[in-house]
Amino acid sequence: MHTHIHTLNQSHTHTLCVAVNMGLVMGTFSMQSNKQDRTYRKDKIDDDFDMSIVCHRPEGLDKLEAQTNFSKRELQVLYRGFKNECPSGVVNEDTFKQIYAQFFPHGDASTYAHYLFNAFDSAHSGSITFEDFVMALSTLLRGSVREKLTWTFNLYDINRDGYINKEEMTDIVRAIYDMMGKYTYPALKTDTPKQHVDAFFQKMDKNRDGVVTLDEFLLSCQEDENIMRSLQLFENVI
Repeated sequence: MHTHIHTLNQSHTHTLCVAVNMGLVMGTFSMQSNKQDRTYRKDKIDDDFDMSIVCHRPEGLDKLEAQTNFSKRELQVLYRGFKNECPSGVVNEDTFKQIYAQFFPHGDASTYAHYLFNAFDSAHSGSITFEDFVMALSTLLRGSVREKLTWTFNLYDINRDGYINKEEMTDIVRAIYDMMGKYTYPALKTDTPKQHVDAFFQKMDKNRDGVVTLDEFLLSCQEDENIMRSLQLFENVI
């Protein structure tokens, strides 16, 4: 853990990418962790997810396989975990926050989870469906570099105006530090988030207009070897 947290002080943007993926994958594992006591019947592998008890009916297995980078088997494993955690077929924000809180007991993950929830909730409906979940997971774990970076840009673009400004980035940085809690090493100074935001804009705001565009973000990230490595950390976790 300390090795990862030490990276916070080497590359701010690398940290943000890692934190997005780390929190996402931990939440995913939580959704799958309680399914082990269920007997898996092989003859169910090609059914439509045994949807009789859910309120929201997801897309068919074949359609989701075509839309994502997951196989049928992987989708079914994901769905069983998703349904076990969320029998209604949707995840609300409170449940989403509870999932993240399990993995960051020494910090406060609620604000970061709020931003991540909004990024998953692409339809702005106030809930995450299984389709929302696997589409985002497919992008972050197995999408192209551009797809992963675009998704991450949209996470940082809190007000969804197509730009990242300093206030938005400060909010994201503080949320990540709050989530990591006492495991942030060395201990953070009060002005550390501001220093990292300034470094982020020095690197990414190419034309110095006070905001970072998607094109600037893509270009800067692809020039950074640490960020490129972080995008590959969790490609084979499922």
